[in-house]
Amino acid sequence: MPTIPTGSKVLVSGANGYIAAWLVRTLLEEGYIVRGTVRTEEKAKFLKKLFEKYADKFEAVVVSDITSDGAFDEAVKGMDAIEHTASPFHFNADDPQELIGPAVKGTTGILQSALKFGKDVKRIVVTSSCASVLEIRPEPTKFSEEDWNELSAKEVQEQGRSAAAASKYRASKTLAERAAWDFYNKHKSEISWDLVVINPPFVFGPSIQDVSSPSALGTSAADWYATVVEGTKDANAPGPGLAGTEWVDVRDVAKAHVRALQRKEAADQRIIVSAGPWKWQEWLDTANSLKPSPIPSHPNLPKGKPGSSDKKYMTTYDASKSGRVLGIVSGPEGAGLGLDGEKVRYRTMEETTRDTLADVEAKGW
Repeated sequence: MPTIPTGSKVLVSGANGYIAAWLVRTLLEEGYIVRGTVRTEEKAKFLKKLFEKYADKFEAVVVSDITSDGAFDEAVKGMDAIEHTASPFHFNADDPQELIGPAVKGTTGILQSALKFGKDVKRIVVTSSCASVLEIRPEPTKFSEEDWNELSAKEVQEQGRSAAAASKYRASKTLAERAAWDFYNKHKSEISWDLVVINPPFVFGPSIQDVSSPSALGTSAADWYATVVEGTKDANAPGPGLAGTEWVDVRDVAKAHVRALQRKEAADQRIIVSAGPWKWQEWLDTANSLKPSPIPSHPNLPKGKPGSSDKKYMTTYDASKSGRVLGIVSGPEGAGLGLDGEKVRYRTMEETTRDTLADVEAKGW
């Protein structure tokens, strides 16, 4: 399939989300024309104001229920590509279907609409997660795009409401991504587009979506704020932050989605995007090392147990494909070449910490 050049029209579902808002901004900055879907007129007004300098290069349309039949039928018309980001992310679901239903139906629904009415669509990029890649194991494990999280879906199937909260979320991501690939492979002979899936781990960084207070932040960003700024979450309490896993800056996830449109090699690929491993103590150490502090209103950031991270991580990922295919790599220099020869690297923990604290300060939190 051909790549999607700048000037093309791109549909972004769930455009008011944490990742999606940065994606819309990145697309607009690179010269794309964007149509974003949101659930309400109020959310549409916010985005129109946020991106008003791009004038008629951005429009927001209301899709009130992404699980309803034909929800995206009108939205996909006239689009050259689709970025599907809309999917719930929280750990508060009682019934697993609160997460699984919207995740799966939203994904298959937008693909069905593209099949029926997206005659100009050439590529669809779906935001999945490393939640559909990893399985919790007793020994340190490195995962790649070849791996699938089968255990969470099995746990939810067997235990239902009694399944662990994290398993309900992870199952939703696995089942939604599986459904996307199944749909794509089933209808390959009928469609004019190819499929790319982006799999980020924990996503941190500044926010530009409509958040009036820290309590309105999404799950990952809220945990970061509670741990690194407020100190209301114990950096050394059991959980992924203590055991160690991986992370990526929200702006780099957005960049990866745009690169997925621009790289021919991305077709038919699932791609892990990750800046590397972390433990909460490392974020605390980084925040306290910044001079001058980007957040003078909080002169006494929580310190935890400085320097206590043993750099041993239970869950890590092979993100080398993102370098080979998208030209985005880890490391201080960055060896990934952009389409114009630009070097692109994942942001470091220090960069993300500085920018996020500065964002918190600017918001007056």
